Amino acid sequence: MLARIYRPAKTAMQSGKAKTKDWLLEFEPASARKSDPLMGWTESSDMKGQVRLTFETREEAVAYAQKHGLAFQLFEPKTPKRSSRPMPTTSPPAAGSPGPTDFPVQVRARSAPLAQLDRALAF
Repeated sequence: MLARIYRPAKTAMQSGKAKTKDWLLEFEPASARKSDPLMGWTESSDMKGQVRLTFETREEAVAYAQKHGLAFQLFEPKTPKRSSRPMPTTSPPAAGSPGPTDFPVQVRARSAPLAQLDRALAF
């Protein structure tokens, strides 16, 4: 069974780099997952699919795989491309320019039933 050694990328839901420093050793699935016809849950008879080993360095993960005679595939992490463009800055609005509350607001007249209700509720 083939093992994968890789360093996980950060998820789209996190802005930091938590859980991306360690190297992982996982086994590739031996068989496809099957769906249970009654409940719809997925099942697998592959027990090695549940094994997930973490290592601090790539060398430790490779040494573990070689010591235990595991065939492995090593995936090097991709470095993110950084933009060299400066970020745009926001400046306060210039004097005399309309602010967020300076735009004309159109007030619509209330319909007849609402106007009658307002008069009936007025104390």
